[in-house]
Amino acid sequence: MQKPKELLKEVLISDSPNSSSKAASCTRRGPKISHPPIETYWQLPPIKEQRRRGLMKVLSQPFKYRWRSQSQKLLLEGAHNPKDDKIVDAFRELLFLEGHLSEKHLDYHTLLRFLRMRDYDLMKAKDMFVQYVKWREEMRIDTILQEFKFEEYQEVRKCYPHGYHGVDRYGRPVYIERIGMIDLDKFLRVTTIERFVKHHIYEQEKTLSWRYPACSLAAKKHIASTISILDVKDVGMNHFSKPARYLFMEIQKIDSSYYPETLHLLFIVNAGPGFRVLWKVIKAFLDARTLAKIRVLGSDYKSSLIEAIDPSNLPSFLGGDCACRDTGGCLFSDKGPWNDPEITATLEAMLYTEDGEEGEEGKCSSKKSAFFGHNSSGCEDAFPTDEIARDSRKQPLVQKIQAFEPVVEDAKEKIRMLETALEDTKLVLKELAQHMEELKGMTKLS
Repeated sequence: MQKPKELLKEVLISDSPNSSSKAASCTRRGPKISHPPIETYWQLPPIKEQRRRGLMKVLSQPFKYRWRSQSQKLLLEGAHNPKDDKIVDAFRELLFLEGHLSEKHLDYHTLLRFLRMRDYDLMKAKDMFVQYVKWREEMRIDTILQEFKFEEYQEVRKCYPHGYHGVDRYGRPVYIERIGMIDLDKFLRVTTIERFVKHHIYEQEKTLSWRYPACSLAAKKHIASTISILDVKDVGMNHFSKPARYLFMEIQKIDSSYYPETLHLLFIVNAGPGFRVLWKVIKAFLDARTLAKIRVLGSDYKSSLIEAIDPSNLPSFLGGDCACRDTGGCLFSDKGPWNDPEITATLEAMLYTEDGEEGEEGKCSSKKSAFFGHNSSGCEDAFPTDEIARDSRKQPLVQKIQAFEPVVEDAKEKIRMLETALEDTKLVLKELAQHMEELKGMTKLS
């Protein structure tokens, strides 16, 4: 395995052509490197290269996908950058050696996000990733899509208008919040901040597991990030109350610590004088990479949004052509490829889980119901139960464990040798100390 420093020399890091001002590119901790959009790491290779490339790991968030064709696999995963492959492999081996044996979150996509967030520093990325795994275990994130029910969702959206609506011109999902229309008192009567934060985590998991794959199939290329729009009309310092600050800090911490590199671009529109004062306070809590992805615009924002998003995917209240009258408004529609019947049918056919592989029909249907409801059919067909296929999927992990056993034994032997050497050193130092005491005594006598 190559040393981290050798790997870092080979990693290509280039500035984003859309990066913001120099002021946003550094913090008190020093300058941050700006990386290209994360999707550039999975552009489809030429057809000849596709045929040469071997199998890649499947998505391993709470849901996994089985491929009916190689073209589907390439659409959802794309081709890896060979230079990134090296450092991702090194990162995976580092985690493996330190006892993180589960492959559940060691897929290429997840590891690359953490590496990018820490500028490819293996040790910093490792510390961040370990905290991420610990958080997932403590908060039971792997089961949140099946267990958490946000019954007050419709009421919450009336006093806190937010939701996903369509895609940008590249194919990324668009998320919108109308901050200026939040009724915080009513919001706190309808739900709690803790439940809303959990709802936010639920939506993040659903985006990773469902919205991105659906957008990838629709766009016929890998989609791995989101465009967000915050409408801050009439927002000022009076909106940044203690509950609002707590909610902002919790969501910002979760997104930056546990869902790094999922934001492609954030438009803040209708920013008036009051918000610009508030923005000076808010941006102190944001890291330089996030700040580089934010565009703060006044009332003349329409051209900037339309440059990134087709008017058919932009709500009328933001200058677009869409109204979603049938669903009570754009932020109640959840419009997007993830609700397209043809695409959802394709993903449903590709979807399987660890429990589904074991043939536990009840668990299988409950996990599918997180997306499709309890009336979905075809569970038995969607999830393979063939013993040979199951064994073949377990073989890579077994082989990895076997491959690392000699390395672990060698490390243990070296530790034992160091412990022995340390004991010998202690004895020598003890004898030297006794000898010094004897010399001091002789000096006093003379």
